[in-house]
Amino acid sequence: MSQAAIERQIRDQFLHRLTESRLMTDDLFRVVRTEAIYDRPIAQRHRIVFYIGHLEAFDWNLIAGQALGEGAVHPEFDRLFAFGIDPIGGGLPSDQPADWPDLREVGSYVQRVREGLDRLIADTSHTRWQYPQEIIFNTAIEHRLMHAETLAYMFHQLAEDRKIVPADYRPIQSGPLLRREAARVVYIPEGIATLGCPPESPGFGWDNEFQYHTVRVPAFSIHACKVTNGDFLRFIADGGYNEARFWTDGDWDWIQEQGIRHPVFWIREGEQWFYRGMYQRAPLPLDWPVYVSHAEAAAYARYVGGSLPTEAQFQHAAYGSPQGAETAYPWGDAPPDDSRGNFNFHRWDPAPVGSYPRGRSAFGLHDALGNGWEWTSSVFAPFPNFEPFRFYPGYSANFFDGKHYVLKGASPRTAGCMLRRSFRNWFQPHYPFVYASFRCVQN
Repeated sequence: MSQAAIERQIRDQFLHRLTESRLMTDDLFRVVRTEAIYDRPIAQRHRIVFYIGHLEAFDWNLIAGQALGEGAVHPEFDRLFAFGIDPIGGGLPSDQPADWPDLREVGSYVQRVREGLDRLIADTSHTRWQYPQEIIFNTAIEHRLMHAETLAYMFHQLAEDRKIVPADYRPIQSGPLLRREAARVVYIPEGIATLGCPPESPGFGWDNEFQYHTVRVPAFSIHACKVTNGDFLRFIADGGYNEARFWTDGDWDWIQEQGIRHPVFWIREGEQWFYRGMYQRAPLPLDWPVYVSHAEAAAYARYVGGSLPTEAQFQHAAYGSPQGAETAYPWGDAPPDDSRGNFNFHRWDPAPVGSYPRGRSAFGLHDALGNGWEWTSSVFAPFPNFEPFRFYPGYSANFFDGKHYVLKGASPRTAGCMLRRSFRNWFQPHYPFVYASFRCVQN
C-alpha cells in the first residue's frame, strides 16, 4: 500500500471516529436543560456553555491551525474557547452568564468548525502536515472523550431538575455485599513494574506516558477490592473528619475551611445517608466504591494503618502475575468488553465492588480497571527522558508542579481507547468531584 493510500485510510478512520465522538458529546449536552446551559455546577470550572465551544475550538486550533497552518475560522471564538481551567488553579472564576455569547452564536460556530474541518481532513491535496496525522487525530479524539468524562462530573453536580434523564439510564441498583471478598488482602511479591508506552508501541500515547521504563517494587499487601461506601461510613462514624492526626496539615486546613464532613456524592438527612447519583438520589449503596478526593482517601488509609499505593505498586498489582509476566489488561491480553469492568460509558453510576469477576487481575484484584479511578500516593511527574508534544507543550508539563497526584485505572465514564495500561490521569488533592476511588496498601 502506498504512503498516500495509508494516509487516506488514516483520515477515513479518523473521520468515522470523530463523527462518533461528536455524537457522544452532542448527546451528553442534551442532558442539560436549555435554561441550565449557562450554569456553573462546579465553582472551579467554566460555565457549561464554554465546553460546547471548547471542543470545536480545540479541534480547529489543533488540526487546522497547528497541523495544517490554516487561519482562524472565528478569531474571537477560537481564542475565547481555547483553554479550560485547572481546578483550584488560582482563584475562582467570577464571570457572569451575560459575559458569554448567545447559545445560537455558539451553535453556529460549532457547525462552521465541523464543516470546515471535515473538508480539510478529506482534502487529499494537503501533503504538508506539520505533524504525523495519526498523532494529531488521536489527540483530538481522546481530548474530546476526556471531556465526555469530565463533563459528566460537572453534570453530576447539577440539580436533578436541571437535567433530562436519557433513555438508556439504568436506575441505581445495589447488590449483596461480598464482605469476605471486600475485606480480603492480597500479598504481592517483589517484582518488576513497567511504566509508560514501549517505544515500538503501535498505539497512541500522551507525552506523559513516555518513556517506557521499569521499576523494581518491593513486596507489599493490598486490598482485593476498592474501599466501599460502607467502609468509609465507619471512618465517619469513628470521627475521622474530626481527628487531625489522620490528615496532613494542608488537607486538615482544607476540610476545616470548607466545612467538609463527608464525600461530596453523599447527602445526610438526620441519621440517614443518601447517594447523589447522576440522575436520582437513593439510599447510600454500601457495596459501591466510595468516590472521594485524594485528601479524604489518604486520611482513610492512615485511619486503617495503611497508605495509598504508589503508581508502581498499583501497576505491579494490577498488571503483574505470580509468574512475573505482565499483561495488557488486568485480566490478560483480551480486549476490553462490558463483562470485564464498569467502563466505556456503559453505566452512569458505579456498580457493587466485585461485580466483574472476569476482569479480576492475576493477583486477585477486583475492578483494577473500571468502576472508579484509583488514587495513588505518587505525585504527577515526568518519566525519564520526557519530551512534551511540540504541538501541545503544556498538556502535561504545566501540571508537573508537585500539586497533582496520579490516578490509575478508569471510571464508568472512561472511553475504551484510554483503557491502555500506560494511561495516567491526574488531579489536585482537594478536588472532590472526580469519579475517584482507592484501595489501601499494607507495607
